[in-house]
Amino acid sequence: MNKLSSLFALAALSTVAMSTPISADEVKAGDLVISQAWSRATPGGAKVAGGFLTIENKGTAPDKLIAVSAEISGKAEIHEMAMDNGVMKMRPLDKGLVIDAGKTVKLAPGGNHLMLQQLKGPFKEGDKVPVTLEFEKAGKVTVSLDVQGVGAQAPGGGGMMMKKMPDHSGMKM
Repeated sequence: MNKLSSLFALAALSTVAMSTPISADEVKAGDLVISQAWSRATPGGAKVAGGFLTIENKGTAPDKLIAVSAEISGKAEIHEMAMDNGVMKMRPLDKGLVIDAGKTVKLAPGGNHLMLQQLKGPFKEGDKVPVTLEFEKAGKVTVSLDVQGVGAQAPGGGGMMMKKMPDHSGMKM
């Protein structure tokens, strides 16, 4: 290959590398792969924040997310948001969240999510907030939530357009 061809190849590879989105770290726990862990920055005085992530079960048996904890919050729960007769309702999933074998579960705004309550400090854009997830089979694993902007709908500033769901980061509980 001549020098000009090598230069073009290097330029093409550099362009691909720079255009590939940087994603949150993947964390493995047993047969589970946890990725895209993120949260939103909280407005001043907020006592509640949501946590969002993706859990992929690469195993042959289901597992269950049974608990969550974080030093920055006095209370942490796994929550569900669902429509009930045209009203959006949020409630804790006291029995946990099943991740079926070979399936992927996304915790995202407007759906299942982590609810961090009684915050001991604000979430600032760019921070990494450690949370511990406890699974029935895979055990405990710590992941870091990458804190995005206050109105973020996905990690990295957006990606796909999503219907704007109610933001409860300012709720007092």
